[in-house]
Amino acid sequence: MRRAAVLGGSIAGLLAARVLSDHADEVVVLERDDVALAGAFGGGRDPRPGVPQGTQMHALLDAGRRRIDQWFPGFSAELVAGGAALADTGTDVHSYLDGRRKVLVGGVEMVSATRPFLEAHLRRRTLALDNLRLVNGRVRGLTFTGDRVSGVRYAGAGGEDVLAADLVVDATGRASRIGAWLTEAGWPEPPMRRMHVDLGYATALFRRPEGPHGATLAQSLAAMPDGRLRLGTLGRVEGDLWIVLVAGYADDRPAHGIDEFLLRCAQDPAAPFRQLAEDAEPIGEPVTYRHPDNRRRDFHLLDRFPAGLVAVGDTMASFNPIYGQGMSSATMHASCLESYLGSGRSPRDPAWSYFKQVRAVVDDAWQTSALNDLKLPHVTGPRPRGFKVASRLSDLIVRASVTDPVIHRRFLAVAHMRSPARTLMRPGTLLRSARAVRRQTTTPAEARLDAAV
Repeated sequence: MRRAAVLGGSIAGLLAARVLSDHADEVVVLERDDVALAGAFGGGRDPRPGVPQGTQMHALLDAGRRRIDQWFPGFSAELVAGGAALADTGTDVHSYLDGRRKVLVGGVEMVSATRPFLEAHLRRRTLALDNLRLVNGRVRGLTFTGDRVSGVRYAGAGGEDVLAADLVVDATGRASRIGAWLTEAGWPEPPMRRMHVDLGYATALFRRPEGPHGATLAQSLAAMPDGRLRLGTLGRVEGDLWIVLVAGYADDRPAHGIDEFLLRCAQDPAAPFRQLAEDAEPIGEPVTYRHPDNRRRDFHLLDRFPAGLVAVGDTMASFNPIYGQGMSSATMHASCLESYLGSGRSPRDPAWSYFKQVRAVVDDAWQTSALNDLKLPHVTGPRPRGFKVASRLSDLIVRASVTDPVIHRRFLAVAHMRSPARTLMRPGTLLRSARAVRRQTTTPAEARLDAAV
C-alpha cells in the first residue's frame, strides 16, 4: 500500500496510524485542530477543541494499556515518569458499591491521567515514526474512483485540496459525517442504533498530598435514599493533582459550581469522596459535560460498501463514558485493523472481514454498557430477549464481587476488556456468586455451613 489516510488525530486515529505504519509506505493523519495551540502537544491539561469531553477524567484500562505498550514499548513507564499514576487493583484501586469497599484483588493495572497528557504522549510517539506525518485540515468529503474510495477532500491552510490514498480510516468520532459522504456518492448509509441515557457529569481538579484512604484511584456506585443512582471516580494525575468526577442521570445531573460539586462528594457513601470534600483544595471550577446517548454504526448490515474505507473508535461505537471503555475499545479496533491488514487482503476490495472482526468487539462492549443502562428507569428502547434474567444475574455478580475475590477478579477481567462479557454467565461463576451473596446475608455459622457444601 502506497499511502493511507487517517481522518482525525484522536487516540483512535493515532493508534490506527501506528498500525498502518507497518503496512503503508506513507501514513498521513488529517487533524482539524492545531494541537500546539490547544496545549496538548506540549503535555498541558487543555484539551483539543475537537474533544469537548477532554477535560473529563480518563482512565486507560488494562487491556488497552498492554496493547499500546506492545506498539510503543515503554509507553506506560513513560507516562508514569511524566507524572501519571499506574494503579493496581490489588493495592490502590478501591471500588465501592453503596459505600462498601470491594475485596482487593491484584493482577489488573490501569493508568490514571488527564486526556491531554495521554494524547500528547501518544501523539509524540506516533509522529516520531519515519513514514508518518500530520496535516492540519478540515475534511470536506471523500473522493471515489469506481467502486472504491480513492482519497479525501480537505480544506487546509492553502485552500481546498485532495489527498489521494489507497485506504482511508475514519476516526472523526461519534459526530462523523461518513453517512453523508457515502450517500452523496450513491452508497447506502450505515444504520445507526442509539440508546438515550441522558448522563451528566462534572470533573474538578484538587490539590491533596496523599490519596484519600490510601487510594490512587477510587470508584463509587451508589443508590441514594431517594432511588437516584450516582457515580463517582477520583484518581491521582500528573502534577501531583487529583481529578474527581461525579455523575448522575436525567434531572440529577451535576450543576455548575464548586459548592454543589463538593456537596455531591460529601453525600457519597464511599469514604474517599467524603474525605476529599473535607480537606482537599479545589483548583478552579468544575467542568460539566452531557452524554445524551450511546450510538453505534452497523456497517456489517450493509449489502454494499466501497473498497478502501474503514472506521475506528467512536465512529464505530460510542458508549456510556462511565464504564471507561472508549480508549480501550479504540485500541481493540486498531488490533482488528492490524489483523485485517496482516491477512493480506487488498484495500481494493471492501473490508468486510475487518467489519466482521470489529463487530465482535463492539457487540461485547455494547452488551456490557446496554445491560446496565437499560436498568435505569428513564432509559427507553427495546429490551433484548432475556433482559430481565440477564439483568438479575448481572446484579448477582456485582453484589458477589464485593466480598468474593474470585468473582471480583473475573468481574475486573470483563470490565477491563480482557475477557468477553459472556464468561461471567458460566454456570460455575453464577453458582459461586449465589453462594457469596447468600453468605453476605447469613450468620457466621450459616456462612461456614454454606461454604462447606
